[in-house]
Amino acid sequence: MSRFHVSITPDPDSAAGRPRSHLDMPSSHNKYSVLLPTYNERDNLPIITWLLAKTFREHGLDYEIIIIDDNSPDGTLEVAKQLQRVYGENHIVLRPRAGKLGLGTAYVHGIQNATGNFIIIMDADMSHHPKAIPAFIRKQKERDYDIVTGTRYTAGGGVYGWDLRRKLTSRGANFIADLLLSPGVSDLTGSFRLYKKDVLHQIINATVSKGYVFQMEMMVRAKQFNYTVAEVPITFVDRVYGESKLGANEIAGYLKGLWTLFTSV
Repeated sequence: MSRFHVSITPDPDSAAGRPRSHLDMPSSHNKYSVLLPTYNERDNLPIITWLLAKTFREHGLDYEIIIIDDNSPDGTLEVAKQLQRVYGENHIVLRPRAGKLGLGTAYVHGIQNATGNFIIIMDADMSHHPKAIPAFIRKQKERDYDIVTGTRYTAGGGVYGWDLRRKLTSRGANFIADLLLSPGVSDLTGSFRLYKKDVLHQIINATVSKGYVFQMEMMVRAKQFNYTVAEVPITFVDRVYGESKLGANEIAGYLKGLWTLFTSV
């Protein structure tokens, strides 16, 4: 019998009166490693780091933030070094690389240096708010899910800051992917997720796509390996500083990668 299962939790902001201490943790100790691949994020990085540290501290959670910078010309790494001095080397781990080597290899690099038993992946550009992380953790504990993924396309989720063209592009991408691949999740192109460390390691080792298709293939592989998946509604907000890295080349690459998955998986 397949273990692949999708469950959706209510909007994390709608539950009133929740305890804010250790998220009702069992006796076993969990540590959460946040992977933040960066490229030209010097303005966003201090804000997202502060919000992450605040969230984990308020809920009494053990954490580390692993910053994988791909030789950003804007000085992102120098900012990261300052943040490490402020928050400490036990919470801010720097693993820079020589150049832009791709999102997938950034995750591999991060996992190799992660000491947590859970991995959180998210964007460093403020598109994903750390306030949703407690809902991810609570959801994971409900049935010991292997993966919890954020979704913009269910009740309680949403997108802000995009024009109509961008919204239609995202919706269309998800619709086509769902039609061809039947992945069992409502937001296949999202990139805000919580994984068990060993699960993420196996999925990444099996994933061959590059660019924006990478996140999509990881969910397809999760279904292939019969991992259990739950969804949590999130609000996606367009980046605060800097320019979006999504362009015509990325869209073309997405469509090509989607077809490759359809014909090979």
